Amino acid sequence: MAKPNHSASLRERFNISRIAIAFPWLTLGFWIAISVAGIMAFSSLKYALFPDITFPVVVVNASAPISTAIDTEEKLTKPLENQLKSLQNLDEIRSSTYPGQSAIFLSFSIGTKLEASSRQVETYLKQLPLPKDATLQVIPFNLNESAAISYSLQSITRNLSDLTLIANQEIIPNIAKLPGVLKVVLLGNNQQNISNNSSENSAQEIINTPPTLVRFNGKDALAFQVIKRGDANTLEVVAAVEKEVDRLRGKLSDVQINLAATQAEYIRKATHATIDALIEAIVLSVIVIFPFLWNWRATLISALAIPTSLLGTFIVMAIYGFNLETITLLALALVIGIIIDDAIVDVENISRHLELGESPRQAAIFATNEIGLTVTAATLTAVAVFLPIALMHGVIGQFFKPFGITVAAALLTSLLVSRTLSPVLAVFWLRPQSKHYHSESHFFQGFAPIYRKILHWSLHHRSIVIGLAIISFILGIAIIPLIPKGFIPKLDRGEFNIAYHTPIASLMEKQKKEIASTLIWGDLDFEKIAQESKNNNKKPANNSMPNFLKDSVKVGKKLEEVVLNSPEVKTVFSIVGSREGETNKGNIYIQLKSDRTQHTATIQDKIRQKLPAITDVNISVEDIQFVDTGDQKPLQIALKGDDLKHLSQTAKLIKENIEKLPGFADVSTTSATNELDNIFQVDRLNNQRVAYITANLSKDVSLGNATDKVVSVAKAIMPPEISLDLGGDSARIGEVFGSFASTLLMSVLCIIIVLILLFKSWIDPLVIGVSLPLSLIGAMLALYLTKSDFGMISLIGFIFLLGLTNKNAILLVDYINQLRNTGINRNDAILQAGPIRLRPILMTTAATILGMVPIALGWGAGAELRSPMAIAITGGLITSTILSLIVVPVVYSLLDDLFPRFQKKAQ
Repeated sequence: MAKPNHSASLRERFNISRIAIAFPWLTLGFWIAISVAGIMAFSSLKYALFPDITFPVVVVNASAPISTAIDTEEKLTKPLENQLKSLQNLDEIRSSTYPGQSAIFLSFSIGTKLEASSRQVETYLKQLPLPKDATLQVIPFNLNESAAISYSLQSITRNLSDLTLIANQEIIPNIAKLPGVLKVVLLGNNQQNISNNSSENSAQEIINTPPTLVRFNGKDALAFQVIKRGDANTLEVVAAVEKEVDRLRGKLSDVQINLAATQAEYIRKATHATIDALIEAIVLSVIVIFPFLWNWRATLISALAIPTSLLGTFIVMAIYGFNLETITLLALALVIGIIIDDAIVDVENISRHLELGESPRQAAIFATNEIGLTVTAATLTAVAVFLPIALMHGVIGQFFKPFGITVAAALLTSLLVSRTLSPVLAVFWLRPQSKHYHSESHFFQGFAPIYRKILHWSLHHRSIVIGLAIISFILGIAIIPLIPKGFIPKLDRGEFNIAYHTPIASLMEKQKKEIASTLIWGDLDFEKIAQESKNNNKKPANNSMPNFLKDSVKVGKKLEEVVLNSPEVKTVFSIVGSREGETNKGNIYIQLKSDRTQHTATIQDKIRQKLPAITDVNISVEDIQFVDTGDQKPLQIALKGDDLKHLSQTAKLIKENIEKLPGFADVSTTSATNELDNIFQVDRLNNQRVAYITANLSKDVSLGNATDKVVSVAKAIMPPEISLDLGGDSARIGEVFGSFASTLLMSVLCIIIVLILLFKSWIDPLVIGVSLPLSLIGAMLALYLTKSDFGMISLIGFIFLLGLTNKNAILLVDYINQLRNTGINRNDAILQAGPIRLRPILMTTAATILGMVPIALGWGAGAELRSPMAIAITGGLITSTILSLIVVPVVYSLLDDLFPRFQKKAQ
């Protein structure tokens, strides 16, 4: 006779399903209330592409009557950097120094208040003595205050002056009043911007802007950019602007208001595609249940867990202020299979008890007593995996905090559903079955005997099973170097930029030659030229065009000609000059046709090859950034050293070697002109001189592998006095793997703690933990076969696997223990528990995998972002499920030999 079991009483004492069954209408009323609140919460959520991440940047522009860049660095830049380097929450300080001018870029930690940082900078600068006649300007720069949408203005009957008048009087003031609009900038002629004064909700302020020229589809035009507020939702702002523009088009019939540029269309497509994947995941997860249960009532009860859990999750998302964006929608789509898992296990166990002849109420109570602690343990360990994701720091942490919290909320809600709503519905809807009825479908009935035979063989050949498990883990490790390392996959957005600029040093040299060709000059007065250039840049474009702007326009037209001749291109929107007033720069935004047959990256490479090589002009064909960090090219390295000429020579040599490597494009260095007798530009990073080398990459080259190649090339060339730092996305790869390594360890630690608390033993957690590395081989093999990057997205998939793979092991181990508590010997308990738990394990795994299929297949906009995660999870689940069904019982028996906990019987 078995002794009274403490765990059994614990199961009954904490079985909230008993309370739910005792008060069914209260239970139903509670979930109806949650559903109504969830619908209201869902209606308040906003659509976006990515989570709201703010990169606080403060720019300090300084000028002084100093004739050389070296003297400017010594007298202006260095004192400013030394004064500012002790600022609170300062992550990085970069500067560029020119003759008489210095620009210092202060990057603060994520989450730092921009206004407070700006005030802090101003306070620090007041304490600094500056050279005579020096001027300072402090500019807070919120990268989220970006152009939400841009329109070009053209007319057959009106000239640019007339269009300017119409724009200033009838178009811009109306759009500036719209909610979420920070300001509307008019580009092209008599440039002005009108800001939205939120207190009076009217246009109150007109500010002169730099002379920026605009061309649309190869023709001169006016344009207006709608700059959204930093906290405004892009889609909401764009929707309001589009509505107002439609009204204005009807009113201004002789003015063509053409959409020039917006990211809103891609955001809409990407969110809709993710929602489609979410719906498909729900449908497939539900469909897979019926063949296992062969009971439509049980299938319906399990399926109801999905919408109910999602509605509860929406409440949490609304409380935290999350958006319906790629990351949270992906979290919901991936979690569908897990949401339904708990309900499946409960309903399956209730159905099994009904087959034993129990009434629906008895079956619900007995089954929930039996499975309740198991389901709770499995779900809480999964939650323990995802919560550390929400606690990650830096850019990665901000990016995935909504993911971790959304998944954790969905899991906890689904646990509550399975513990309360599912048993109550089972009592109402499920019916007692005859002794000859089997809910299992015919195709499943053959699985259990086969599995029992395999399990029996494995228990008698334990060394072979353990050996195969170890070999599979080693193979998983061995595959890792074969998988390309990346940061964010290249997205097929159907849009990209061509950025170009001429170094100021080259332009000054050109001016020097032009002047020398007509006058006899001794030493050129660079201070005078710099000051004249600065003054010219402040003049209105319709009065006189600065020389830098003329050169930039010429370059832009040459590039436009090539782009417009490309058959895949729909529209071309060019802006000459930058919003910082740099007239040596230009940007061409290209929108591709929707019916194109080639990936955006392929078209980029084709256009890049056709672009003309223009002397002293840096041209870069660039992706639209997934999050605006201020960095343009993905691959960046910084050479650090004191001697500017050595830096320049080394950078040039490295650049020449990188250009020979396949897959590298638009390679450039900032110090190209510093080999001249005069130093025109000095770049500094964290109070040290640097030379930057940047590059774009073709579609077939991963960022991680490219970075490794560049570092290898650089180290072979660099003299001892020069060192190397990574920047841009290259540096973020290291941050990603570092963050995920610590998060992975934290997740494993959380799993162990939760399991020890629940099982009151370290042996069972150790057995369950064996299932975790068994997923590695499948995940790595899946990434390798599909040529997916091993990067930020797939790494989340690995952590996701931790929360999934241990659930199956918990189901097995807990039921083996329950059977042994009744007096059954170990091997018999294993052979009995395995086939009984096989059905719920296969059901939950199949539901999860099928839920991943629409995401893994990579359909719709943004598929490149979603797919690697689903691929890693699917591959890992397949191997971990197959292996854990065999390995976990074998490891259980081995540890039981070493640390026996139950009364020994003949094995």
